[in-house]
Amino acid sequence: MSDAGCPIVIDPLVRDLDGETRRVRQAGALVPIDLLGVPAWSVTRHSDARRLLTDRRLVKDLGRWRLWRSGEVTREWPLIGMIDPGRSMFTVDGAEHRRLRAKTAQAVTPRRLENLRPVIERVTRQLLDDVEVRGARGPVDLKPVFARPLPMTVISVLMGVDPALHPRLHVLYRAFFSTVTPQDERLAVIGELDRVFTEMVRARTARPTDDLTSALILADQGGEPLTEAEVVGTLQAMVGAGHETTIGLILNAVRALLTHPDQLRAVLDGAVGWDAVIEETLRWDTPVSHLLMRFATEDIAVADGVIREGDGVVISYRAIGRDPEHHGPDADEFDLARTPAAKHLAFGHGPHICPGAALSRLEAGIALAALFVRFPRLRLAVPAEELRNEPVLTQNDVHSLPVHLHG
Repeated sequence: MSDAGCPIVIDPLVRDLDGETRRVRQAGALVPIDLLGVPAWSVTRHSDARRLLTDRRLVKDLGRWRLWRSGEVTREWPLIGMIDPGRSMFTVDGAEHRRLRAKTAQAVTPRRLENLRPVIERVTRQLLDDVEVRGARGPVDLKPVFARPLPMTVISVLMGVDPALHPRLHVLYRAFFSTVTPQDERLAVIGELDRVFTEMVRARTARPTDDLTSALILADQGGEPLTEAEVVGTLQAMVGAGHETTIGLILNAVRALLTHPDQLRAVLDGAVGWDAVIEETLRWDTPVSHLLMRFATEDIAVADGVIREGDGVVISYRAIGRDPEHHGPDADEFDLARTPAAKHLAFGHGPHICPGAALSRLEAGIALAALFVRFPRLRLAVPAEELRNEPVLTQNDVHSLPVHLHG
């Protein structure tokens, strides 16, 4: 990589996410980083990220990455599955991206999402019933019994995934995202996920049902239909990202409220709405720490540096969410009264903006409101400083969130 100083090593074990966020942000607007031994650029400012996310000179095409072309990065790099997860709208640009995104838009309609509302409410009630039973015996970890099964159930209903697959999918996705998974095991996981979803797509092709996977297979209006590989890639990406980021959003919002009791009281009293909780959590403690990766097709000047042709670029959403130039000098503070004009970029921007943003917001709004209505005296069962993250470099993924339900 050209013109890069000493890179900041991104900790694969995520032992100090707040400190790392500060270091990356304070190092500049365009910062050289080290991702498990591989150099890249980190974009840390809201204004630069917003511009670059619509810059046609930054593409998703892995073949434009100099380190991939030279063979310095291979399939043995632990993060390659994040960059090359299969062909879908998430991995292509330009006309092909527009074609694939249009097919998904035909299927992910506001009406289809609104039809999920009663499903989300029902599953939330059922999970909270179980949480209450568990809480009678002592502290409850909200992650495995509430925040994790809810998004997986909802995205499975949307995509038509068999609920019997949930336990195995949880195991596979945890291994896929974790930086401590041996690479041979991770490649086996990637292969198994591909087989699982390919079998599902072939079953839906033979017998379509009322789900998004079937809709993608049948979405042939207005041009060439999706190939099997494109449907499989979209299905994998939607299930993986669609449940993982929502887990983070729910848990991070609960953690933020329980560590800011005055602001929680304002929410419970009705002075602040759940929409404000969701948007401030997305800004302040965004579920995605570092989004991998785009590649420069030519030199691009950015603030205090230059991205050279062939360089890899990471959008560091957590640093961007705490950018004082955009969010003010108190950007490091969780503040539900923050002006809504200070828009965040937690779901991205431009052509590749997250297609599941509306669903994630819907799920979190229903889940958080129901949780705190049921348990208004909810409190952490351990000191906040003892909470730790999973070893997931790209996600802000808390390991557990143990709580007392009744104070």
